[in-house]
Amino acid sequence: MGVVGVYGVQGASTVIFYGLHNLQHRGQEGAGIVTFDQEGCEHRYRGLGLVNEVFNPGAIEPLKGSIGVGSVRYANVSKGGIDNVGPLFFHHKAGDFAIASDGNLVNSAQIADWLWKRGDIFQTLTDSEILAHLIKKESDEDRIGNIHSALNMMEGGFTFIIMTRNRLYACRDKYGIKPLAVGKLGDGYVVASESCAFEIMGAEFIRDVEPGEIITIDHKGLRSRQYSRFQKRRMCAMEYIYFARPDSDIDGCNVHKYRMEAGRRLYRECPADADIVVGVPESSLSAAMGYSQESGIPYEMGLIKHKYVGRTFIQPVQEMRELGVKMKLCPVVSVVKGKKIALVDDSIVRGTTSLKIVKLLKEAGAKEVHVRIASPMMKYPCFYGVDTSTSAELLCSKRTLDQACKAIGADSLGYLSPESTRESCFGCADPCQACFTGEYPTALYTEDED
Repeated sequence: MGVVGVYGVQGASTVIFYGLHNLQHRGQEGAGIVTFDQEGCEHRYRGLGLVNEVFNPGAIEPLKGSIGVGSVRYANVSKGGIDNVGPLFFHHKAGDFAIASDGNLVNSAQIADWLWKRGDIFQTLTDSEILAHLIKKESDEDRIGNIHSALNMMEGGFTFIIMTRNRLYACRDKYGIKPLAVGKLGDGYVVASESCAFEIMGAEFIRDVEPGEIITIDHKGLRSRQYSRFQKRRMCAMEYIYFARPDSDIDGCNVHKYRMEAGRRLYRECPADADIVVGVPESSLSAAMGYSQESGIPYEMGLIKHKYVGRTFIQPVQEMRELGVKMKLCPVVSVVKGKKIALVDDSIVRGTTSLKIVKLLKEAGAKEVHVRIASPMMKYPCFYGVDTSTSAELLCSKRTLDQACKAIGADSLGYLSPESTRESCFGCADPCQACFTGEYPTALYTEDED
């Protein structure tokens, strides 16, 4: 999921629209925007589909105001549908507010059960609604005190942007698992999941929101408050590997440079006897370039991505992922025919995409396909926002390297080590690699279902 917040900028909804456009890779199921105008009246619109499908000029123009929040949604089957598309808006006697969120709480079921027993009624399955209930549970506190208390009850990897009539609160989990950045736009400010949103908005990057931090943005400028004394820098490795755009800087590390370094290290650890290096568009191209540079094997464009098809991994159901692979990629026959190919991809989750791509290349005449993955073997479920909630879904959860290679039909298969994954992050000292190593940075409140 991706979130954007704007404060003190005329035509905030248009700015948010452009920011969401640059965060489309973080969610394709739905999008929404909420604004407040000068009279304190809210305006909101959301829908299912891509940003350009949801927001035409007629939908944006009524969203008046210089303050607003927006989000794009990526959801699994259990949390799909229009009701769960954010931002969510809430009426309250202390003041109306909206919430946009990214990530996932690992103790959402426990908090929701506690709130249900108190008599709270839920309309959605989102973490945003859980936060809203927690914020208003002690209505005699000030707003920042309520947010402070609520965030301390939450465990997991998350970011929230909370908007009132005249203020934004940008919040990041205490482990720093999910990214959130702040920028300056004219006399106002913007907040976004990734810094790549700032350029199209015309904003200048200021800094990342720190782990365990709440940044308040209003007419006084920026003010910072730590809601937890326990802060770690455990940015999700999959942000660098797959989710984030190459032009984003996350916790001081440029994503493109990370992937280039991972590709170089991948060749050192897993060399391949190949004629050409081919990257799987789009998130693997930087790693493929690094692999080519380190090996001296020519980099070729052996696969073409159809520009109007979204990311298959974040499709909500398996049938859509399988169909999406054929719709998304086409081999360049004249490039791959008769060649031994080092095929570089960012990761293998379920194996569906890898199997289809290897088959496509061999049907196009590739002599050999040696698959090289610029991340470790994914063996464990993620509970922080990646849609892999059970080990049974994962190709490598119970397969050896040779068995995984056979399952995808490759001539050989190699993975980057967890050590090289960590060392490729120049700014993040110890990224979360729980899905590779099984070492989770947070406590877990749910069991893996095998």
